[in-house]
This record gives sequence, C-alpha cells and structure tokens, in this order.
Amino acid sequence: MNDKDLLTERKFWEDYWNNKRDQLITPVPEDGFHQRVLNTLMSSNPQIKSAIELGGFPGTFSIYIKKKFNVETTLLDYFIDQSIVDDLLQVNGLEKNAIHLIEDDLTLDHPVTTKYDFVFSVGLIEHFKDTKGIIKRHLDYINPNGDLLIILPNFKGVNGWLQRKFDKANYDVHNIDSMDLNLLRSIAEELKIEDVSVYYTGKFSIWLENYKTQSVLVKAFYKALFVFGKVFTRVIPIESKALSPLIVLKGKVS
Repeated sequence: MNDKDLLTERKFWEDYWNNKRDQLITPVPEDGFHQRVLNTLMSSNPQIKSAIELGGFPGTFSIYIKKKFNVETTLLDYFIDQSIVDDLLQVNGLEKNAIHLIEDDLTLDHPVTTKYDFVFSVGLIEHFKDTKGIIKRHLDYINPNGDLLIILPNFKGVNGWLQRKFDKANYDVHNIDSMDLNLLRSIAEELKIEDVSVYYTGKFSIWLENYKTQSVLVKAFYKALFVFGKVFTRVIPIESKALSPLIVLKGKVS
C-alpha cells in the first residue's frame, strides 16, 4: 500500500478540520450509531485493556472509549492538531494526555512495534482505493486474539444518492466500491479474520457536509427527506442497504 491509494491528500484534511473547528469542541454523545456499536463490542469483552483508533482525528471515539471504559487508548492519524484534541479532552472532563497520540501515515508499511487488544476505525477505509490493503493494515496493530472493528458510511442507498446529487466533491473522495458487504466478507475471509460479522446499522440518517451553502430549496428538500425517513423507519424499523447510514465489519484475529 502507498500514498497513491489515498483518495484524499493531507491538505484536504487540514482544510476540512480547520473549517469544523468550532463544531468539534463539544461533549461526546453516548447514544449515537457509532457509540452503540462500540458499546456492544467493548461490553462483551472485558479483557480489552488497550485500544487504538486508526485515522480517527479529532479523537471523538477514542475519547468516548477512554471516558466510558477507561482502557489505554491511542489515536493515530496522519493529521493531528494537538490543540483541538486537548480542547476536546477538556470539554469531556479528561486531562491532557488522557489518550496517546501518534501522527503517522498508514500507507507507509513500516514495522509496528506496539500492538493493541482492540483496533478500530470509523470512516477510514472508504478513503483508500485498495480496500483489502487498508483492512490488512489494521491487522498489523492487533494483539493475538484481539478484536477488530471497522465502521464506514453506506453511500449505496438514499444517503449516497443525496451526496452524489448535492455534494459531488465529497462523494468523489469516497471509494464507493468498498461499501459492499460481500466484498468486505470476502476480504475478511482472505485475511483469515475470525468470527466475522458484516452488516448495515442505523435505521435512517442523511447528511451533507456542505449543507450550510445549499439553496433554500435544497435545504427544504433535505429536511423533508430527513423527517420522512425518520418517521418511516420508526414505523418499520429496518436496517438496510437503502436506508441505513453505516456499515460495520467486526471480527477477531488469532
């Protein structure tokens, strides 16, 4: 794997996070889609003593795990702004250095000297062309009998259509082919990941990164679609390719 596998460059993430700085410094919610998945896995395995989040700046989910489960937690990304992480820790009632930070490039296949009981990523693998390569890179960080969790967006349903229609620039920095349950299962089998589970999660959700710049008409359509989807999945609580916002891959590594 090399840097040409990335669909985004460092400058993209610098601009992305700097534009969101004011929105980042908030308490981490406990009831989101991602948190529910993390809760289920962490609660089912009290043997987890160390965790690393790959590509997870600003550290929202690393901070959540540290705060809720008090395990030794590390955040690795190739862009980290220490001041944002420090402010986010403070607003969540944690001291500076409560989580370890590593600024590193996952595309560099150098040896990994420290391994962890739990390796996870949220919204990472879909930014790489080589889906198998980036999943394999996760395994380099896992202790024997460790747990793996990968969460990525589902852009093959309603939310993907919305992204493609109204935010093509954002849509194009995602590898849509990676959002395929059968592909993820086959990669997990090839990499000998055990106890594999791959599924859609979340009843309905949509988002637009550029929502604030959209026209009044688009905003009205977005709100109507959001309300309709929420009501529909409250009446018919299904998780599916068409409606669910996220895909989960989890398993164990012997």
